[in-house]
Amino acid sequence: MYRLLCVIVKELLQLRQDRKILAAMVVGPLIQLLALGYAANTDVNHVPTLLVDQDHTPASRALADRFTGSGYFALVAAAETADQVEPWLVGGRAQVALVIPARYGEEVAAGRTPRIQVIADGSDANSAVVGLGYAAKILSDVGAELVGARLRRAAVVPGAAGRAGAGGSSGGAGAGGAGFERIALDSRIWYNPDLRSRWFYVPAVLAMVLLLVTMILPSMAVVREKENGTLEQISVTPLRPWQLIVGKLLPFVLIGLVDLLLVVALARWVFGVPLRGSLALLVLLTLLYLLSTLALGLLVSTMVRNQQQAMMFSAFVLMVPMIYLSGLIFPIENMPHAIQLVTYAVPVRYYANIIRGIFLRGSGLSALWPDALALLGLGLALLTLAARRVRKSLD
Repeated sequence: MYRLLCVIVKELLQLRQDRKILAAMVVGPLIQLLALGYAANTDVNHVPTLLVDQDHTPASRALADRFTGSGYFALVAAAETADQVEPWLVGGRAQVALVIPARYGEEVAAGRTPRIQVIADGSDANSAVVGLGYAAKILSDVGAELVGARLRRAAVVPGAAGRAGAGGSSGGAGAGGAGFERIALDSRIWYNPDLRSRWFYVPAVLAMVLLLVTMILPSMAVVREKENGTLEQISVTPLRPWQLIVGKLLPFVLIGLVDLLLVVALARWVFGVPLRGSLALLVLLTLLYLLSTLALGLLVSTMVRNQQQAMMFSAFVLMVPMIYLSGLIFPIENMPHAIQLVTYAVPVRYYANIIRGIFLRGSGLSALWPDALALLGLGLALLTLAARRVRKSLD
């Protein structure tokens, strides 16, 4: 243990001398979280909207006010006909056009179902889909209110019940119902009720930061020994291979845990991401994640000759593909089946489930043990392979 402690102290002193690397490991993750935390936001608000009101009645103006008053749509201009929509979309001055046809107010007053057209710019697929979803929700609410008003009138005015469910307002398909047979949907979203995309992406930054710190930098630290010629000197010392491996990797474990606590504090107090689960459990399962990333860094160090190769190989051959295949950004369920099978060998996949489960759902070990077991198995397998390669190079 004394020899192991000597290696750990040596690594810490060496890191302290290289202040640039130390700053990259501690300050860098905080800057990345702040930058990506504010930038990684797919929420759609104040969508530039063109209004085509061909009715010009109080009912049509009330519908337009529902759109602009929701906060999701911002009125940028008004046009007289639907033929004038395309220049606004082509020029990028509007992303959505709301077309209210003539006789809309008459249709509403008569209890019939008017048809409202919403045109969206599909070149921005995310904004188009989200914008259409907001529009459908607003129109559904308006239709429900109209049906409810007719039902209330039907209870007061004799003979009006037959006309009560005849109409509504809808975006294309119609939101009207058949009297009391209309089905009302009461939807509830758990864990992220406002569907804030930042709550989804900020925990993902934590996984990427730890991957960067504990895979790329350890691989460069081991390769630096090769470049300086000190690895051969170490091989003739009484140090055993496991002491060298643990001594070199343990300082990065400590730095990774410091980064974890700093990032969690920023995510909680700056971005408002709730930490509903146990912090102690997050630290424990993060250690299993670090076991895999550190083993990958050690394995890379045995495959390259200099620090530049270590950085390039770790970043472009391992880190980027693992982020894409982890589910942090793109849903694994949407990937081809063959690619889905590959993702089972990616440690970040399991850690992504862990951090989002602990942060947002408050999951405990009873729900996360399959991911924890997978991380433990991958970490031990990678560490065994890396240790054998290091032992061979020392021999």
